[in-house]
Amino acid sequence: MLHTTRRSLPDPSSGFTLIELMIVIVIVAVLAAIALPAYQNQIQRTNRTATQADMMAAAQAMEKYYGINFTYSGAAAGTTFPNEAPSDTPNKRYDISLSSISATTYTIRATPKAGSGQEGDGFMTLNYLGQRSWDKNDNNSTADADEDNWSR
Repeated sequence: MLHTTRRSLPDPSSGFTLIELMIVIVIVAVLAAIALPAYQNQIQRTNRTATQADMMAAAQAMEKYYGINFTYSGAAAGTTFPNEAPSDTPNKRYDISLSSISATTYTIRATPKAGSGQEGDGFMTLNYLGQRSWDKNDNNSTADADEDNWSR
């Protein structure tokens, strides 16, 4: 004799309760609150790194200019190299400028654009000797003693 077990079908009117849905919403909100700042921080670091690469390319352009003209004088951001960065994205986050330019010296400065995701990230500099600085605390002065590199 065969016994067959009867399976009961789920009640079509059953579903998620309001409490279950609220618990899921709270869990998703907590995960988003944790993940979003980390994501934004990573985007900021990526833009900063891309801009540093653009600054190195600008320094190479300055050296090429010097090799042709035997002076840095006359070089200009926007003609010798792009005046915005990062170059690989349509959304430019930094303005690139030259300062302290003379026949034998220059300083390339990247300043975050107002209203961009980099605002408040501090400016970066690169000079003719390859010395780098990053105003990490964004006090908009000259780089402090512990800000003499591009590392975090």
